[in-house]
Amino acid sequence: MDLLDFEAESLYFDEPLKQEAQRCIEQAAASYGTVQAEGLLMRAYFLEPEHPSVLVALYRYFYYRHQLADALLVADRVLRVFAARLGLPGDWRDLNEARFASGVLVSMTALRFYMLALKGAGYLELRLGHLESALGRLRKVAELDANDRLGAQALIDVVEQELSERDRTDVADVAV
Repeated sequence: MDLLDFEAESLYFDEPLKQEAQRCIEQAAASYGTVQAEGLLMRAYFLEPEHPSVLVALYRYFYYRHQLADALLVADRVLRVFAARLGLPGDWRDLNEARFASGVLVSMTALRFYMLALKGAGYLELRLGHLESALGRLRKVAELDANDRLGAQALIDVVEQELSERDRTDVADVAV
């Protein structure tokens, strides 16, 4: 399935957002780098805990502040929210081609957003040093994105090379 081959659909930021949550996001952007910004984003989250714009704002905030473990929590939240919306399994590990194809019938753009969140979570785990779990997520993306439109294969290659180097180092350490 080609994840770039889809009709124009509404995107996550097209969904109506409560005015108060929108105001919080805008104020957080204006006060980025201050202690108030995170509080404003958390308020937006409590107002709209499943709204994609709120989740994206939180993810970006944590990511750009290098709070990668927090960004990973948000990415996993996105996966749960969008799995429910798309009728996918709650655990990405249980996703297969048939269930993936059923998500296309609901919304290709939402499914692509889900896949980007899965890839992003894999990247975050890679940055956090969780190579095996990163590889699992990235391989799932590659399995379902046969044309590698989302670019997961390059990250898989990096992880596999790192794991191979670790194995060689471990063997060399044991031999000494």
